[in-house]
Amino acid sequence: MISATKFAKELINFCYDSPTSYHAVNNVKKILAAKKFIELDEASDWSLEPNGRYYVTRNDSAIMAFVVGTGSLPQTGFRIAASHTDSPCFRLKPNPEWVSKDCYLRLNTEAYGGPILSTWLDRPLGIAGRVTSRSADVFKPLDMLININRPVAIIPNMAVHLNTKINDGYVYDKQTDTLPFLGQVSNKFEANGYLQNVLAAALEVSPEDILDFDLFMYEFDKGALIGPNFEYISSSRIDNLQAVLSTITALINSESKNATCIAACFDNEEVGSASRQGAGSTILSDLLERINLSLNHSRTDYFKTLANSFIISVDGAHAVHPNIKEKEDPTTRPVVNGGPTIKQSGHRTYTSDSVTSAVFKQLCEKAGVKYQCFVNHSSTKGGSTIGPISAGHVSIPSVDVGVPMLAMHSIRELCGVKDNHGMLLALAEFYS
Repeated sequence: MISATKFAKELINFCYDSPTSYHAVNNVKKILAAKKFIELDEASDWSLEPNGRYYVTRNDSAIMAFVVGTGSLPQTGFRIAASHTDSPCFRLKPNPEWVSKDCYLRLNTEAYGGPILSTWLDRPLGIAGRVTSRSADVFKPLDMLININRPVAIIPNMAVHLNTKINDGYVYDKQTDTLPFLGQVSNKFEANGYLQNVLAAALEVSPEDILDFDLFMYEFDKGALIGPNFEYISSSRIDNLQAVLSTITALINSESKNATCIAACFDNEEVGSASRQGAGSTILSDLLERINLSLNHSRTDYFKTLANSFIISVDGAHAVHPNIKEKEDPTTRPVVNGGPTIKQSGHRTYTSDSVTSAVFKQLCEKAGVKYQCFVNHSSTKGGSTIGPISAGHVSIPSVDVGVPMLAMHSIRELCGVKDNHGMLLALAEFYS
C-alpha cells in the first residue's frame, strides 16, 4: 500500500487540481481510466460481468465507481463507501459584473454552503467550473470545464483604521463585504460582458455561443505539508475531497472479491443534497437496482442484497481545538493524527449505532489502524452528512466516519497525515 507521506502529497495535488466538483469528477475519471474502468451511460443498456470495473457519472459532478463481485449478489451484498465532491465556497451569480461609482469591477456572488467568510478575504482567488454553450441538439448543450488557474480576484478587508470593530466580532455581510474585486474599468459600460469575453477567450469559443455557466471562486494557492515533521496537511477542500480520494484509491487497489464494491461520490452535500446528483436523490438506489437487474437477479433478490449490504459514509470529523476547549464533549475528544473517527449522535444526524460502529472498529483493528469517536457537546446539535440522507433511500446498515480536522469549512483546513493514510487502510480492509 502507498506510504502515508506519498498519499498525503497525492491528496494535496488532488485538492489543488479539483477546484470544483466538476473537476473532482473529471480527475476521478482519469484515475479510473488508468485502471481500466469502463464508463457506463445511464441512458443505455448495461452488460456487467464478474470482476468487471465500471463507473457512471451524473451531471458531471457525481460519480459512482464499482467492481462487480464474483459471489452471488443476494448473499454477498454491496460494500459501499460514500463521500461528496463539493465544498463550501462562493458561486457566481448570473450577470456577475458589478461596477461601483468608482469604477471598481466586482463579481456578484452568493455563498455556496457554509464557508467561514473571514477566511476568504485577502487571498488570491481563481475561477473555475463549467461553461455551457449552444449545440445542434437543444436538449444536449455542450458542457466545457474551465479553470482560470491564476489569481484573478481578491476579496479585500477594510483597514482596521476604517473599521475599528473588525476585531470585535464583526459580522460580514454576504452581499456587500464578500464580493471579489476583479479590477478597474473606465466606465460601467466597459464591464458589460466582461466575464463572458474572458471565458470565451479561454475556451476559444464565440461569446455569443455561451448560454450559461456554473462558476465558483476558489483559493489559488496550493496546499502544503506543515508541522515540525510535516505531519499535517493544510489545504482547501479537505472536506470532502479527502474522502473522495480515499474511497476511490481503496477501490481501485482492491483485488477481486466476492462482494460488489462501490465508491459513491455524491454532489451538493454542502447545500442539503437535494439535487438529482445528491445523496437526497435516487442516484444510489438507481445504481444498485441496475446492477441487480444487469446480473439477472429478481426484485426479491434486490431486497435480500440490501439486507446483506453495508455503507461507510466518509466525511470530515471535528478534532478537539487547541485553543478553544468548551465547544467539545468533555470525555469524547478526538485529536488530529489520533486515527479515523466514528461520528455518533443522539439526534441521529449520523447513522452510526453500536452495531455499525463495531463493524468499523474491527475493520480498523484488522488494518492496524487506531480509531476514535466523536459526539457533539450536548448544548450543540452539530451538523449532519450523507449517511442519514442515503439511509432514507436505501435500507442498508451504515456508519458515519471521517478524518478529524481543524477549521472545517475554512478556505484552509487542516488534517493529519496519519489519519489520511489510516482512513485509506480502513477502507481497503472494508473492500477486502
